[in-house]
Amino acid sequence: MKVSVFGLGYVGCVTAGCLGREGHEVIGVDVVASKVEKLAAGRPTVVETGLDDLIGEAHQQGRITATTDGMAAVLASNASIICVGTPTGPDGNLDLTALRQTAQLIGQAIREKMDRHVVILRSTVPAGTAESVVLPVLHPERPASHLYQDSDLVVVPEFLREGCAISDYYGPLFVVVGSAMGKPDDNQEVVQGLFGGVTDRLRWVSFREAEMLKGVCNAFHALKVAFANEVGALSSALSIDGQSLMAQFVQDRKLNISPAYLRPGLPFGGSCLPKDLRMIVQIAARAGVDLPLMRGILASNEAHLKRAIEAVPKNGHARIGLNGLAFKAGTDDLRESPIVLIAEHLIGKGYDVKIHDPAIRSSLINGTNQDYIQRHIPHLSGRMVHNVEELIHHSDVLVIMREDDQLLEAILESGKQPIIVDLRGQNHILKRLTEARKRSMAAGKHAVKESLIVGAT
Repeated sequence: MKVSVFGLGYVGCVTAGCLGREGHEVIGVDVVASKVEKLAAGRPTVVETGLDDLIGEAHQQGRITATTDGMAAVLASNASIICVGTPTGPDGNLDLTALRQTAQLIGQAIREKMDRHVVILRSTVPAGTAESVVLPVLHPERPASHLYQDSDLVVVPEFLREGCAISDYYGPLFVVVGSAMGKPDDNQEVVQGLFGGVTDRLRWVSFREAEMLKGVCNAFHALKVAFANEVGALSSALSIDGQSLMAQFVQDRKLNISPAYLRPGLPFGGSCLPKDLRMIVQIAARAGVDLPLMRGILASNEAHLKRAIEAVPKNGHARIGLNGLAFKAGTDDLRESPIVLIAEHLIGKGYDVKIHDPAIRSSLINGTNQDYIQRHIPHLSGRMVHNVEELIHHSDVLVIMREDDQLLEAILESGKQPIIVDLRGQNHILKRLTEARKRSMAAGKHAVKESLIVGAT
């Protein structure tokens, strides 16, 4: 395939070299003449392990050329990959000037071509850039409502680390492809031809998700570095070997180094996380060690609790149902449960709140947690209902705190249509209720309207 790569900095040069090695014909494009001269002579524009040989070999085989003429490069290629820099501006926002100019140039060239030309955005950009900046500039002749139709733009973020970029290119954990509709489209053949050889699975998502992923990954990497450094600083103050402590920490691959807890949803609570976090912060304060990251975790949790409360619609809907009360399903532990705080806030605002939690009902009957309930939340025990049918019958607004198949089926059976707010942030409920709705309609039963389902967090 013939590919033009715009921007011959770190990402562009590595991408050009790897594509050339795979047999593609690459035209490197840059406004900086010295970069073009280097690549045209078979030399890389950046220092990176193994890149000299990669570029030199592809150049000897006639697979890499370079030019400052972007129009000619587009006309001579089947696809263009945008790798131009997006540096941080004086105000902290990314400077998209080079990206906008490049997209405009490619758009002008595309309008002179008869064949389809796929544009691949690889530069790091804020979420929303493809649809608000790149597409309108590529196709200024199209009305905004038509930009997504047969879109020739995809977003393929790069995850290349300096020093091991080539191995990262050929051994990615995933290759995400952002498209206009969030699924494979008419650009699939080109994308598969360029990137399908380095992974057995291309993951198609929306433009915004693909754009956001790169920033989120790097933010998490920064978070891990900062966390380890705070642990090291506190350990040093307490005469503990921080390196040894963290070496033990990473042995836990079930919770510490794993997908555990990395799902948007309710704030954390319970008897362990808040208590132990406060203990760490207090120990640090006594030792004179400032831990701004760990101090900020509780503030972040409070902010998320506020978002969860604000997600519950309160305009004229006085009767609210919660399917859960304990901080975790399958337990009757109410200590620092965010659901208790949500319930108390709604009750304090005058709403008629009912709650269904089988574990709490059992605790009240058997007395296992009765003392805590009577001392701390006696006003909530009287709001418990016996079953999900009673909860649904009561509710104008049903707030989902748990994964509950029985509740979803009961909603369909009831024929009632409460507003549903999913505070778990997983967005599975919309899909599952839509599927259940189709089954119920086929069986002639009542159905839940999709318009009455809203997500949160």
